[in-house]
Amino acid sequence: MSGNNLITTMQPCKIAIFLATIISFTLANAEIHYHQFNVQTTTVNRLCRNHNIITVNGQFPGPTLQVQNGDTLVINVVNAARYNVTLHWHGIRQMRTPWADGPEYVTQCPIQPGSSYTYRFTIENQEGTLWWHAHSRWLRATVYGALIIYPKNIAFPYPFPTPKNVALPYPFPIPKNVALPYPFPTPNKEIPIILGEWWDRDIISVLRQARFTGAPPNVSDAYTINGQPGDLYRCSSKETTKINVKSGETVLLRIINAALNQELFFTVANHMLTVVGNDAAYNKPFNTQVIMLGPGQTTNVLLTANQPAGRYYMATSPYATAQNAAFDNTTATAILEYDFSASRTRPLLPALPRFNDTNTVTAFTSQLRSLYARVPIIIDDDLFFTVGLGLVNCTPGPRCQGPNNTRFAASMNNVSFVLPRRTSLLQAYYQNIQGVYTTDFPPVPPVVFDYTGNVSRGLWQPRIGTKLYQLKYGSNVQIVLQDTAIVSTEDHPIHLHGYHFYVVGQGFGNFNPITDTTRFNLVDPPVRNTINVPVGGWAVIRFVADNPGVWLMHCHIDSHLSWGLGMAFVVENGPGELQSMEAPPPDLPPC
Repeated sequence: MSGNNLITTMQPCKIAIFLATIISFTLANAEIHYHQFNVQTTTVNRLCRNHNIITVNGQFPGPTLQVQNGDTLVINVVNAARYNVTLHWHGIRQMRTPWADGPEYVTQCPIQPGSSYTYRFTIENQEGTLWWHAHSRWLRATVYGALIIYPKNIAFPYPFPTPKNVALPYPFPIPKNVALPYPFPTPNKEIPIILGEWWDRDIISVLRQARFTGAPPNVSDAYTINGQPGDLYRCSSKETTKINVKSGETVLLRIINAALNQELFFTVANHMLTVVGNDAAYNKPFNTQVIMLGPGQTTNVLLTANQPAGRYYMATSPYATAQNAAFDNTTATAILEYDFSASRTRPLLPALPRFNDTNTVTAFTSQLRSLYARVPIIIDDDLFFTVGLGLVNCTPGPRCQGPNNTRFAASMNNVSFVLPRRTSLLQAYYQNIQGVYTTDFPPVPPVVFDYTGNVSRGLWQPRIGTKLYQLKYGSNVQIVLQDTAIVSTEDHPIHLHGYHFYVVGQGFGNFNPITDTTRFNLVDPPVRNTINVPVGGWAVIRFVADNPGVWLMHCHIDSHLSWGLGMAFVVENGPGELQSMEAPPPDLPPC
């Protein structure tokens, strides 16, 4: 996140020198990182059985990418698997490079078996923990990895002289061989913690069965921490993830929820967690015993090894809010192990919240405050999107396994989103191909109703369509995301590609534009790329449409996306080359 407005109290000449120095040294020190990603079938053993899963480079989880702010990534993806595939770099803004964003049939056609595609993009004004994952069908169940962005080091005398009482923005440049300029005490070590879901079946078979029957998919058989289920599952204890620490040292845990369909709690027995970042944005630090992450979200926490030397479980368990819906009610563990502790000592298991403990979730999210914010005040596009489930007729029939012989669906503003197949949305927009989509996505619900109350059955069936909403470059956008009680209220993690945004408000019940706006946080709201819309409630986000292209907005519970809980924005080009999307690369995959 930039933050250059924090230095506007400097004298004009000092501002010019400061910015010129940053730009010149950032360009001089930016690196290009080349990677080869082979998407392939790999045999792994989990829960007493061998499974052939799709991986990158035979690794599960996949390779961790480590870069600095300002660096460029060039990743050649070769598809040696049996399914079409694309990769998405979750949370990367992709300024002017929407062709590298990755969702299939949105910004590209998939990479077919035996083919390849090279993703090229630059990290611009971002640092923290993000991740990458497949964005084709449900392959991201096993195709994912961490993407860590460090602050940029540049080589001028440190510390850089600044006027008194002027805070430097984060990220800011520092020289080589100097401790990273985190806005918190520098940790002794950093460890990615990737939470996932595991099925004892081929994940594409699980998807196909759900599509055939119209019913919800089979729930997972286990959760994982860094690819391993942990001691509480059968045949798993020998491979349980172990994190070694020394007494007194501080560890930065970069926690990622890569689960396909489940929001997750995370905690460590007898240890306090200090939350310092979310979705590659720093926040004002606060302490908590438990955090909750929706699929797609990341959270950075500091953990100090200040307990008696021993072994302590890290644990993750579900946060499930849909009424009468099946879910995997198990717990994955890893072990935090102090040096010199007895290796045979049974680790201490932490107390975890109940699966439906919304109060704990609210207590956690309500403490998030950004270190720096420049919130849009004057709104150009004031939008109101309902998000939720629905039911559609059993087509094809004759029998479906949804309620009363129906199929489950989902929608935004009563439009169940359908992806094209003959080209991608971005190609259709760039090449002006007609008949692929329309730009009449409704800015408000077609019908106003008691969203979280007793909803008439006549409103349960959404319309099917590929409808986009068009935004002018530079427009200030506000979106009210409103959960509904159609089928069931539920907490929905909504992800916006190509952007991060300010979460200016959240609450329960129906959003009230008169009373709820008075409680908006326009001073230090959290910055996110994926926001949990509270169960039976609402969230309000704001952003500036400064990144041209076609950008998907969707629920990051993949079963909901498959049912249609998504839409896309078309953001027009700006006035100049630096405000316009680049031309498509020559190796863009064909459909």
